[in-house]
Amino acid sequence: MKKADLTEFEIEEENFRLRLVRGCAASAPTPAPATAQMSAPALAPAQMTPKALEGNFIKSPMVGTFYSASAPESPRFVEPDTRVSPNSVVCIIEAMKVMNEIQAEMSGTITEVLVENGQSVEYGQPLFRINPA
Repeated sequence: MKKADLTEFEIEEENFRLRLVRGCAASAPTPAPATAQMSAPALAPAQMTPKALEGNFIKSPMVGTFYSASAPESPRFVEPDTRVSPNSVVCIIEAMKVMNEIQAEMSGTITEVLVENGQSVEYGQPLFRINPA
């Protein structure tokens, strides 16, 4: 899972279900997707200028749909000026009907949210700009 940069994998067939979660001792309930829109402008990797690509980023570990909160009525996991640690959940990416909690994997302060809630994201796409500390 580390080699492929996967945080979660799930397969289900008839009477068999297997779910693997990297870096988690116990399985947490799967959160519902959020639907509220974020106000931050979204930049696809192709739209980013060389200047926009400077800095440190939390990038998407998979292709899927980005959600900023665990449910529509829930607060966002992070916003600009939020301090995070490596284990802080920063968003959810839905892939193949599985909700994957994405962790910061570094300490620092979120300085910019680069995608909108409900937006499709690609593998390696920057999701957040972070000032490491």
